[in-house]
Amino acid sequence: MFKKIKEIKEMTSMMSDIKKAMNDPSYLENMGLDIEGLEQELSKTLIKKAVLSFEKCHPDAVNPNYNYESDSGFDLHSVEDITIESMGRVLVPTGLRFNIPMGNEIQVRPKSGLALKEGLTVLNTPGTVDSGYDGEVKVIMYNTNTKPYNIKKGQKIAQAVLCPVINGKFVQLQMVDKIEDSERGSNGFGSTGI
Repeated sequence: MFKKIKEIKEMTSMMSDIKKAMNDPSYLENMGLDIEGLEQELSKTLIKKAVLSFEKCHPDAVNPNYNYESDSGFDLHSVEDITIESMGRVLVPTGLRFNIPMGNEIQVRPKSGLALKEGLTVLNTPGTVDSGYDGEVKVIMYNTNTKPYNIKKGQKIAQAVLCPVINGKFVQLQMVDKIEDSERGSNGFGSTGI
């Protein structure tokens, strides 16, 4: 019993130190801790880089890369010259296959500049590439223009974002007689204002 009381006192003391540190960052420095070094070590431990393996399944495929470290997505490029008719849609091959880690998906999204300047978008945005899919990633492009648009081989067509998801492996679908009513209820489109 005395051992438990001692542990509780030690934990209380530690909590007190943490509260002081949160209110006064210099408190940790005064204790002789290297704050910058501590942050770096925590980053190494807490933030592990995801590995997204890819294969080029077409000789003209462009290697995916992030233009800036702060980017959420990497660019996808066309491996063919393709014309999209006015108000038309086409399936554009990228020449890339991915080994997507379980618990993740790739979301294919429009390039904002391509949408604004050229009127091209990804039709089923965001397109989902499931972790179990290992075929070539292709993008459904839509032309909002009144004239045909020519996509050139090597042109950026979309961006891909690796996103965590709860896969079907981890979900149990269960039928019930009635779903419990929530505060919002069935108030839908426009119910919270425009």
